[in-house]
Amino acid sequence: MGKTLKSLFFAALVAVCLPVTGFAAKTSWTLSSPDGKIKAEIKANGKVSYSITFKGKTILKPSEIAMNLDNGTVYGEGKVKNVQTGKVVESIPAVAYKKAVVDNVYNSLTLNFKDYSIEFRAFDNAVAYRFISTAKRGKFKVKSEQVELNFPQDWMAWVPYVRDGGSIEDQFTNSFENYYQHINLSSWNPKRLAFLPLVVDAFDGVKVMITESDLRDYPGLYLDGQGGKSLKGVNAPVPDKIEIGGHNNLQGVVKSRKNYIASAEAGRSFPWRIVGVFDDEKNLVNSDLTWLLGEPADQNVDWDWIKPGKVAWDWWNDWNIYGVDFVSGINNETYKYYIDFASKHGIEYVILDEGWAVNKKTDLFQVVPEINLNELTAYAKSKNVGLILWAGYKAVDKDIEGVFKHYSKMGIKGFKVDFMDRDDQLVMQFYEKVAATAAKYHMIVDFHGAFKPSGLERTYPNIINYEGVAGLEQMKWGANEYDQVTYDVTIPFVRMAAGRMDYTQGAMINCTKGRAYPNNSTPMSQGTRCRQLAEYAIFEAPLTMLCDSPSNYMAEPECTDFIAAFPTTWDETVPVCGKIGEYVAIARRKGNDWYVGALTGWDARDLVLDLGFIGSGKMTVFQDGVNAHRAARDYKKVNTSLPVDGKVHIHMAPGGGWVAKISK
Repeated sequence: MGKTLKSLFFAALVAVCLPVTGFAAKTSWTLSSPDGKIKAEIKANGKVSYSITFKGKTILKPSEIAMNLDNGTVYGEGKVKNVQTGKVVESIPAVAYKKAVVDNVYNSLTLNFKDYSIEFRAFDNAVAYRFISTAKRGKFKVKSEQVELNFPQDWMAWVPYVRDGGSIEDQFTNSFENYYQHINLSSWNPKRLAFLPLVVDAFDGVKVMITESDLRDYPGLYLDGQGGKSLKGVNAPVPDKIEIGGHNNLQGVVKSRKNYIASAEAGRSFPWRIVGVFDDEKNLVNSDLTWLLGEPADQNVDWDWIKPGKVAWDWWNDWNIYGVDFVSGINNETYKYYIDFASKHGIEYVILDEGWAVNKKTDLFQVVPEINLNELTAYAKSKNVGLILWAGYKAVDKDIEGVFKHYSKMGIKGFKVDFMDRDDQLVMQFYEKVAATAAKYHMIVDFHGAFKPSGLERTYPNIINYEGVAGLEQMKWGANEYDQVTYDVTIPFVRMAAGRMDYTQGAMINCTKGRAYPNNSTPMSQGTRCRQLAEYAIFEAPLTMLCDSPSNYMAEPECTDFIAAFPTTWDETVPVCGKIGEYVAIARRKGNDWYVGALTGWDARDLVLDLGFIGSGKMTVFQDGVNAHRAARDYKKVNTSLPVDGKVHIHMAPGGGWVAKISK
């Protein structure tokens, strides 16, 4: 892949450095997007601020930015020495992504001060900025970072509060999964932080998406409402004292924190702050901003060994298989059954979730006696199936090198690492060390109990998925409490705007509104069967779970064969239509085949999908049955052709879905 990356890479770059004498009195600059619709006005007159307009209308009023260092230095103050402007046009090949090639087109403006710079980039759908230390040597601490978002009106926003509330300190430990509150900015609970991404409804249907990228060795950003039209950024301070505790002694429990948010060395860059601007909300589902602003993967490294795919998962269905002559559970007989199922259906992986290692020992070298990993790995290899192991954060952190070296030698293909539940600087260092070590041993990583994608997945393409989403696991304990159907048609526009998400779809037991109930051993989904099938086309996930029991899947061969053959990475992604919180439709291409999915909320919905860009083709369609409004598992499979005009008329039941494979 290293050679491929180089051969496909094309860039055009123009940079002009203006001497100080050329703008001695100049304190403001305008940066425009390539299409001219977005303009950022940047001012540096004692303090640095920026504002954004879109088609002449204000998106963001002047908002100050700064970084306060422990030595009294303030990035965001001082005199501008010179300015650089540039333009970039490039096409970048992507590894394990939702498209094969990503276009990267922007104009840039860099303000150079003594010992630091601030770089701004304007894309056709965003403005982003970052601080860069330009000093040649020295260490320092970042006491705080000033991030302001001053909106011109009291717009509504899709707000993902930290779920459990409590003190601000308490909120720095969270799983980054919650449902959205659609509220006015002025209605923000002043005691609650929200994690990213966050979307604001602006004028004329324009959506403003706030997130970050290139988040390396630095804490993640939260947003805090100010009781009016403004938001400010908040970062978790560096932990001082951490004890092992939490879930089965697998978490790091922060007992105290230092009075700064990061330690740093001269010469480094800091994370990108991104303000996305989308005049058609359907395009949120196809944003590349986080990926584009992440540090590129090493082009000299061969990444060909990375194998995305689907996973037969054990934990969601509670190892609840039937029709066998052994007692199911965490044992070799059960996992051989999962492996046989995966092999028969061409599913690339089986995961051994929590339970294979001795509980509460925080030691991944202590395997329960019911499991013989060497035997299972050899059996899986004989069936052309890879094994992935689940592991808690602190169990991995005890010996990152030893764990990956040992299990890669055994033949394990990757790890699902869980329960980090923080994004302060120390745990961010853990993320990168895990990714780098896993890459060294050619192992993939799925970060569960994790924050949203923030660019590291581009730097290390073996990071094959992230959680940071209130996925289908919520139905095991909250099926009668949470509105998963509305959430499903919200997250593609908000959470998924940052990238991949380990939602874990595929339930075969499906319920109409109000009929789902919590059940650990026989969990179910809200909404129809076709909704679960369509989510394989809607949700971006290079590593995608089949969450239900193999026994349940084998009882539903038509649906199982369809989803088991789904790609998990794509050559092209095309948003078809959508409205946040109501419905969404997305088309994705792999080779010559297109997969098109649609979801609706709790309202039955008729849509006309304009698929004229596909051309012609044979269609295999799974659609809600005529009685899906009463029996959610009711569906109909139809073999047909794409209409000559490309217009496909579909009907979805309440909580329903529609999905098709279109082959040339």
